[in-house]
Amino acid sequence: MAILELGINLGVRNILNKKYYDSDTGVGLDPELRAGFLSALESFTSEVFGDNINVISLASFKLVCYCDLVALPNDETNQQPLISFAITEKETESEVVKKHLKEVNSLFLNRYSLNDIFTKKQKFFKKFEGRVDDIIGDLKLKTEDRFRSIF
Repeated sequence: MAILELGINLGVRNILNKKYYDSDTGVGLDPELRAGFLSALESFTSEVFGDNINVISLASFKLVCYCDLVALPNDETNQQPLISFAITEKETESEVVKKHLKEVNSLFLNRYSLNDIFTKKQKFFKKFEGRVDDIIGDLKLKTEDRFRSIF
């Protein structure tokens, strides 16, 4: 029961990506490709179903998402999804992860101005990784690693 990877995307651009474990599949996915996929999926679910993406369940993993629409103050018509996502082990409780992702988005929006979010490069947000670690706590540890930290 662990978060394997966590990230924040603005539209089709990845602005923060933190891997806690390499996936067991051996297949690495480019963060920008994943950002494009999630942005397209968010647009699709919003337009077709009037809803946001929540959980995508795969055979071995889950992709849990939380989304806020953001725009620069002088351009409210150009809203983009700010998506916090976590790739988790299958048995990880999605609602708990989503609660943490909501907090990640909230603190991220409080920490950085919309102008910075829209214009700065990924390395500008690197310091926020420590805050993400604090928010998710021991959810970044697999069960066996939790036991190891006790003994």
